[in-house]
Amino acid sequence: MTRNTRPVSWIKAALKEFETFPEEARSICLAALTIAAEGGKSDIAKPMLGLGSGVFEIALPFRGDAFRIVYAVQLGEEVWVVHAFQKKSKQGRKTPQREIDLIKDRLKRLKEMLR
Repeated sequence: MTRNTRPVSWIKAALKEFETFPEEARSICLAALTIAAEGGKSDIAKPMLGLGSGVFEIALPFRGDAFRIVYAVQLGEEVWVVHAFQKKSKQGRKTPQREIDLIKDRLKRLKEMLR
């Protein structure tokens, strides 16, 4: 059975940030993105509430840090990675508001660009 794998595209700033992740953390995140590209959902991915349907967050706890990748599956043909960041805040699991605002802004601009 051939899988219909969609291309994964990155917003440049998200890729730049992603490249600062430890190598091992990057490969785990890339595996999760590959699953998304194949139409599935990795165990470490969950829907990001409040950002519309089709927006997911990969949440990777890694050596005492938390790495996050936010991607959208309903924009065009590709899986779009809109944000990658290391979560340093110790205030529980909630994504900081400034990160959410950044994600919303990038999603909005991406939608306009893909029209």
